[in-house]
Amino acid sequence: MMVKQEVRDIDTPTGTMRCYLYRPDSEGLFSTIIFYSEIFQQTAPIARAATMLAGHGFVVLVPEVFHELNPIGTVLAYDDEGKDKGNQDKFTKALEHHDSDTQALVDFAMSQPFCTNQVGAMGVCIGGHLAYRAALNIDVVGAFCLYPTDIHSSTLPANPGNDSLSRTGDIEAELVLVFGKQDPHVPSEGRRLIYDRLTETGRKFTYIEVNAQHAFMRDEGDRYDPALALQIYQQAVAFFHRVLR
Repeated sequence: MMVKQEVRDIDTPTGTMRCYLYRPDSEGLFSTIIFYSEIFQQTAPIARAATMLAGHGFVVLVPEVFHELNPIGTVLAYDDEGKDKGNQDKFTKALEHHDSDTQALVDFAMSQPFCTNQVGAMGVCIGGHLAYRAALNIDVVGAFCLYPTDIHSSTLPANPGNDSLSRTGDIEAELVLVFGKQDPHVPSEGRRLIYDRLTETGRKFTYIEVNAQHAFMRDEGDRYDPALALQIYQQAVAFFHRVLR
């Protein structure tokens, strides 16, 4: 399908959130994927990934994940300055504020005349964590989490007992987690901790480890693995076609 893009500003309890909307250029109703970016917000690789997903028949919403902490439209560069600012934002924004963002996105999707009431979540890096976190929302039925950071370490700000690892048992959605074995941000012991918690709590999940580095899906930079990225995207599309009926 061909894809058209829109820009929408959504009200949240913590301020206006710029959201980039991608949807099939076709009549009909389509399920929604909330696509959470890296710490850099909507860069060109994120926009291309969102377009690709929309072309398979989904409405894709890309929110500015740190909208409270930056001017609307902020995109951070893939350099040391951008990384430092993004990490600062990551460790400033509370998970509870990400939760209210997710609820605003779900409400927005369900109010659109071109959306069904089926909502999923997907993300990369911290966005993978936010997709995992979004699965706590009762209206999110599936989450595809690409090398999610900071779940195992519980290092993102949250109220006591409200970190994402502790809340794993509250997830009702189906999950897919994809990790690179050569990813230093989520070492083997961290990956095992997440796997064990999902198993102990009886969650419905698929766990995938591949020989890849962090950010292997990003189609810029030295760590990009095109063949592996294509394989994972195909799995993501199949997953969402199945769970977002």
